[in-house]
Amino acid sequence: MAGPGFSNANFTVTAPPADLNTPPGGVIENGLLIPASPNGKGHAVIEVPATRSPDAHAQQYMNSLSQPPSMKERRLSRNSFGAALPIPRSKRSSRLSNVTTADVQEALSNTEIKAAQDGARVAKQQTREILASRVQDVKADKVELAKNMAFAFDIDGVLVHGDRLIPEGKQVLGMLNGDNELGIKIPHIFLTNGSGKPELARVAQLTQILQNPVHTEQFIQSHTPMRALAEYYNTVLVVGGEGYRCREVAEAYGFKDIVVPNDIVASDCTIAPYRVFTDEERASSRPRDFTKMKIEAIMVFSDSHDYATDMQIIMDLLRSQHGQLGTVAPDPVSQRIPIYFSQGDMLCPTEHPIPRMSQGAFRIGLEAMYKALTGVELERVVYGKPEMATYKYADEVMSAWMETIHGEDRLPENIYMIGDNPASDIIGGNMYGWKTCLVRTGVFQGGENDEESPANFGVFKNVLEAVQTACRAELGQDFKFKWDDRVNPVLHGKTSAIE
Repeated sequence: MAGPGFSNANFTVTAPPADLNTPPGGVIENGLLIPASPNGKGHAVIEVPATRSPDAHAQQYMNSLSQPPSMKERRLSRNSFGAALPIPRSKRSSRLSNVTTADVQEALSNTEIKAAQDGARVAKQQTREILASRVQDVKADKVELAKNMAFAFDIDGVLVHGDRLIPEGKQVLGMLNGDNELGIKIPHIFLTNGSGKPELARVAQLTQILQNPVHTEQFIQSHTPMRALAEYYNTVLVVGGEGYRCREVAEAYGFKDIVVPNDIVASDCTIAPYRVFTDEERASSRPRDFTKMKIEAIMVFSDSHDYATDMQIIMDLLRSQHGQLGTVAPDPVSQRIPIYFSQGDMLCPTEHPIPRMSQGAFRIGLEAMYKALTGVELERVVYGKPEMATYKYADEVMSAWMETIHGEDRLPENIYMIGDNPASDIIGGNMYGWKTCLVRTGVFQGGENDEESPANFGVFKNVLEAVQTACRAELGQDFKFKWDDRVNPVLHGKTSAIE
């Protein structure tokens, strides 16, 4: 497998100091307090270096906000200071699977759980597993090839459009879950810059839409790696998402004291002069005196549903003295609290025919606003694709999923990234040494390949065509994408003539 496109020369990481009591984030980098590794036994995170790139600065947007940055400038990490991005260590935390709401239970009851209770289906599956194990014994060489390849799927624009299924997505997942000539599960994970819901709620929704089981253990949203930040900060502002879903996400991740913009508006409605705050919103918020406390960090977990309010509150905190609302810092840099974004995509495919603005557009607006008000660039951290931290975490998840389905805790050598967005899916996969496939069912609607960020394995009409081409490349041109229950192992994998 080709080596990662990140090199040591890219990274300018300052080692954290031995003093672990530096408040509140740890090491001071370019005047910004950022987390330092506690270095204690049992520490549950990995720190991945981040780099500075030309895309870190808002200056290019000040007079032409409508023009996207050159994709060539986005090939390095888009994080603006040489900090370490913490990600969870090794296996997924079980607490992601323990947060269950009524809508999740309802979704699950209509999908694989209900189907698995059907006695006839279970019996048929058991019979297939017996036959498949015998076929796999006969074709041991091809089985090893199948276990040595894997797929990382973007979701929106590849498998679904919002809540609407892309038909080829169902076919692909059925084949990878065992509906193939070997009856074997081919490793695959879901790596999306989507966000805003607890992982269990999202996989229940996807299971229902895709009509195939999707598990939290193989699923990464843009903010999933950010749960590692719960070890560094106590009081945080969590922004984005529908209703209070992102508060639920942060609670599941272990953050101790979570503030959302509605809490602040409820405590002082004058902070958002253009906001009409309803009695229902006030009743569901958690107001307190925010002028007497300090918010340690800002976490933008998902797309903002109220740009005006969210931008106003974030700007107030970024210009405050160490996160205390009602104050204005004399120095906009040394007393600024850190801000984290879960992803940087400017566009996102939805059910609308033209891709909609996403979190990256919100971030660019904040950067330009901060630059205009303070005269300095906004230092910030971005997770999600194409950041190296997200791909490092994907390795952790992929190897854990291999252990779940095949009992082998290792990483397959041939990993295919299948996505629709050259600026995130393809750039990130190319830099990390994966084989990249660009599909035409989402953001990309161009020519033979993207000119700035070409997919190295090819461009395909849809996800089914991409997966079939990859499987034929790894398993042979004669590989069959359908399991046949008439198979007779005595005939060495050939189909019996007897029905």
